[in-house]
Amino acid sequence: MNDWHSWAAIAVFVGAYALIISEKIHRVAAALGGAALMLAIGATDDKSAFYSEHSGVDWNVIFLLLGMMMIVGVLKKTGMFEYLAIWSVKRARAKPFRVMVMLVVITALASALLDNVTTVLLVAPVTLLVCERLALPAAPFLIAEVLASNIGGAATLVGDPPNIIIASRAGLTFNDFLVHMAPLSAILILVLIALCRFLFRSSFQYDEKRAAEVMALEEREAIRDPRLLVQGLIVLALVVAGFVLHPVLHYEPSVVALLGAGLLVAISTAETGDVLREVEWPTLAFFAGLFIMIGGLIETGVIGEISTTLADTIGDNEMGGSMLLLGASAALSGIVDNIPYVATMAPITSDLVASMGGGGDHVMWWALAIGADLGGNATAIGASANVVVLGIAERSRQPISFWQFTKYGLVVTVVTVGLAALYVWLRYFALA
Repeated sequence: MNDWHSWAAIAVFVGAYALIISEKIHRVAAALGGAALMLAIGATDDKSAFYSEHSGVDWNVIFLLLGMMMIVGVLKKTGMFEYLAIWSVKRARAKPFRVMVMLVVITALASALLDNVTTVLLVAPVTLLVCERLALPAAPFLIAEVLASNIGGAATLVGDPPNIIIASRAGLTFNDFLVHMAPLSAILILVLIALCRFLFRSSFQYDEKRAAEVMALEEREAIRDPRLLVQGLIVLALVVAGFVLHPVLHYEPSVVALLGAGLLVAISTAETGDVLREVEWPTLAFFAGLFIMIGGLIETGVIGEISTTLADTIGDNEMGGSMLLLGASAALSGIVDNIPYVATMAPITSDLVASMGGGGDHVMWWALAIGADLGGNATAIGASANVVVLGIAERSRQPISFWQFTKYGLVVTVVTVGLAALYVWLRYFALA
């Protein structure tokens, strides 16, 4: 890191990150401005930024989001989200905390089967409608759901993008993640529910009149276009099947999502222009800028230097190394998106595992996965799902600030990572 480009890249990233945190300017402007400066100072170039799989824009993430946003845009027109909102409130007897628990559990389970970004795209509109019906602040419910999506997504290979990267590098299967990660994920969801009761206690204001009005509603009357709903659900089921069958079909989730979006627009009566207007374009632009900034850090060797230092520190100390990797991954994934972080750390972890004589299911891999997945909850830009939910909230005129999210996310991250460290120690060392 003796090259001036490295220090300039660090300065640009820190400056952009500071602007995002301070909210002095819009986060999209900060991210795109930072990306432009990275290109201007030569920290990265057009080939690296737009075409490199290692340090460029992750188009799989961008097009996965685009495809799912289009599908959600069509489903919105059917009244499905209003139906689900009324149904969930009635099942929870309109009690705010019960509603939150139901939404958290649904989000966690769905995130294990879908990826967590897709899940929050589907659940967030329901949440906004529920909160509107019950006159509740939407922010606590949206924050709880995105935290649940990252914890639930950790359970399976397809639940969180970093898991796919780790599985590919380590040769792990869907069942390997179920055996090693799902038990921890289930425990942490219960812990999250308990934390939500404490963290958001001031938001659980029961409005008896509002509750009675919702309980009197007939959810079936919310469906405005039954035919379009059937078409949308069939396509969504095919997309979910495509995600789950990724190891067999070998179609990337982004391809599956785009195929589903194209099919649904083609067979339905939905206007293409109306569907595209439902896309969160600012969110996609933010991700593109963030990927280019992080790519600048990768191209100048900053992230590689950090990763190598971590590897040198670990040496052949298996238990200490696992704990250090878990903690460092959690901390760094809260600052940079966990996808490029894991992409950078995966080959280094592979070398560490090989030097320790371990196989594909070595504890180091699980430490990396746990740290990256849970650390994404720490800040508003730590994981893709976080950014998507902030974009949805802003578009619905109920914005969630960086610090509003982070003050809750940090608490949940510290508690869950601490319990995860205990889990790793017990399962792989104390009781092994």
